[in-house]
Amino acid sequence: MIQRVYLQAKKSGSLDEVIVATDDERIKKHVEGFGGIAMMTKEDHPSGTDRCFEVLKKTGFAYQQVINIQGDEPFINPSQIDLLASVLKDEEVELATLVIPVDSHELLFSEGEVKVIVNSNMEALCFSRMAIPFLKNVDKREWHTRFKFLRHVGIYGYRADILGKITQLKPSSLEMAESLEQMRWLENGYKIKVAETNHDSHCIDTPEDVERILNYLGL
Repeated sequence: MIQRVYLQAKKSGSLDEVIVATDDERIKKHVEGFGGIAMMTKEDHPSGTDRCFEVLKKTGFAYQQVINIQGDEPFINPSQIDLLASVLKDEEVELATLVIPVDSHELLFSEGEVKVIVNSNMEALCFSRMAIPFLKNVDKREWHTRFKFLRHVGIYGYRADILGKITQLKPSSLEMAESLEQMRWLENGYKIKVAETNHDSHCIDTPEDVERILNYLGL
């Protein structure tokens, strides 16, 4: 799976370099075995964001923007990476991520799917595992047909200086309640620019996810 994510990322025309950040020597050897680049990081990072910042420091702060591509996203589309990179070209953008419209009742009410609400400038207002907003006097089975709900795609873009700042923040109450690190950034006043994609990257976190994707692929 790591190899597939790496190779998909390499297809992007927007990245100067692709580096796998890991605290596992086995992963490092695997990546180097197929010709990729990997860097060892500390084991006790609370999030992937902190791991990204350690790698940025090890490069001597060689990059002005950083894109965090999750290693459990084997179906990430290079165009999604390019889309996020295009958002980061605006030097005023501090942080960025992607969303995709919700097209089913099951996805809308899955606690594993993070929902997002945005303002008129396509900046995130809130992330939640609950379906937000609440549609009053509407049958929940019809919610996804009556409002454009958005769910989060697990890829982040950071301006390098902002990446350094957010890794110094203490865990926040909303972050701990939802187990979503991006809520820490919002609680501390940072803005997260959001772009919409139509590609579903199908993250894989559990053996059940593997089974689901195999069924999706007809295997």
